[in-house]
Amino acid sequence: MPKIFAVFLLPLMAIAFAIPGFSAAEPSFARANFVQPHGAVSDAQLEAIIRAKLAKSKIGKDGFRFHVQHGVVTWEGATGVGQHKGAATRMARSSGAVQVINHIKVSGAGSGTALRKAYVQP
Repeated sequence: MPKIFAVFLLPLMAIAFAIPGFSAAEPSFARANFVQPHGAVSDAQLEAIIRAKLAKSKIGKDGFRFHVQHGVVTWEGATGVGQHKGAATRMARSSGAVQVINHIKVSGAGSGTALRKAYVQP
C-alpha cells in the first residue's frame, strides 16, 4: 500500500500544490482588502509620524494643529516665521501624506515689518 501511495498520489499532490490558487494559502483577494497601495500609510500611522516629527522640530513650538483624513493632512495655526509654513507642508509630505492643505497664517508681527516675497535674480 505505501508503494501505491508513493507512486500515484505523491506526484498528483505535487502537481496540485504547484497550481497557483490551489493551495490552502490565504486567497489573494483577502490580502488585497488589507494591503494599502505602495508606500501608503494609514491615517493613524500618518498622524503618529507627524506628531513625532513635530515634537523634534523647531516648528513644534508654534503650536500648529493638524488633522488627517484619508491621507490628506490639513494644517491650522499661525506663525511669525514664513519658513515654518513650508516646513509643515514638507513634513506632512515626507511622512506619507497624499495631499497637504496648509491653512497656516503667516504674520509679520514678530519683526514689525511687512513680509516680502523672496527675490530671485534671473
